[in-house]
Amino acid sequence: MQDLKVLFEDNHIIVVEKKPNIPSQADKTKDQDMLTIVKQYIKEKYNKPGNVYLGLVHRLDRPVGGIMIFAKTSKAASRLSNQVREKVFKKKYLAVVDGKVAQKQATLEDYLYKDERNNRSKVVNKDKKNAKLAKLDYQVLRYNEVKNLSLLKINLHTGRHHQIRVQLENFGHSIFGDQKYGTRGQGKQIALWAYELTIIHPITKQKMVFEDLPEPVGTWSILK
Repeated sequence: MQDLKVLFEDNHIIVVEKKPNIPSQADKTKDQDMLTIVKQYIKEKYNKPGNVYLGLVHRLDRPVGGIMIFAKTSKAASRLSNQVREKVFKKKYLAVVDGKVAQKQATLEDYLYKDERNNRSKVVNKDKKNAKLAKLDYQVLRYNEVKNLSLLKINLHTGRHHQIRVQLENFGHSIFGDQKYGTRGQGKQIALWAYELTIIHPITKQKMVFEDLPEPVGTWSILK
């Protein structure tokens, strides 16, 4: 079984770290996915016979690492899904991007269109059919002059397909190592990480904030 970093667990939810390049759920590649890994962990830890219930509440793109939460009961799954819809459920990301971002903090608003044929999204005119508003805030945390890279903290207001990747590329500062939308770091791991997750516990109603940073190696050595 895969090594699993568990950040929090009780009878209702489990919060874990997703390593980069692991799918959130099973896909056509048949590679091991987070849903299966966490189910296996629960099955072994509690010696459970038969199928283990685990609710997938949200996803991270396959190349992206960071925090994921799963529901251990259908009631928790339903309530967390409502939080996603009502934007109570909040994710913050770290991204290492190409170049020096001049404005220290700003809001980016674009309209995105998802091309289903090639699984890409692009910035379009708001009048285009099926275009959806995408909005995020960013803050520059650090700049590495030697490598000409900036470290950004990103707060998502909407959850569009490949949103952060597309908006930053359109902004002129694509994410380092992004194989699909990037300009630099081809062959490297994408430097995008879901580092903070805020929820209201589905049963206790307590506000909970989880944090998990990537190891400060490779491109992420900018964190040091």
